[in-house]
Amino acid sequence: MQKIATRTAHVDTLGRLRLGKFGWLMALYAENHARLQRLFEPADLLPGHYESVISDGLPLQLDVLEQHRYTTELRLTYSMLDPLTGEPDPSAYLRVYHDTRQVEATHCYVGRRWQDVIGMYPPPAAVIGHRLRMNTFLGKWLQYLAEGGHGVATLRLQAQADVKKIEKVA
Repeated sequence: MQKIATRTAHVDTLGRLRLGKFGWLMALYAENHARLQRLFEPADLLPGHYESVISDGLPLQLDVLEQHRYTTELRLTYSMLDPLTGEPDPSAYLRVYHDTRQVEATHCYVGRRWQDVIGMYPPPAAVIGHRLRMNTFLGKWLQYLAEGGHGVATLRLQAQADVKKIEKVA
């Protein structure tokens, strides 16, 4: 006789449903999608280099790397470079899933690559833990950007921003 695997819900002592790490990660992806959508409406952006400038004087860069029917690939960073590597830091590469309304931070550069953090062949629990940390970082960053005033109204295609700078000088 074959055994059939059953899934049981995790319920706490008060009868509330608990999410496992994977469920928590999927919920985080959905929450980050809502935040990113409110900030920049990425599905409506054409591929290119965008900049958002607010009163703090630290320009935010949003690069739309690829735009497809169901996904958008982005890079979010500041105009700052890590003095050791010359790479933008902090920097997050994002994949937006329009149909499922999720945003996944595929990798972040905050001083080290994922291989340095969890190794070349990590166990699944380590991968999920690392993705939880990256996407928690992304959620906090998106919240910070929204509170600071970044958004669609401050976002400019880089070529347009350069033209406005030239017009101010002339």
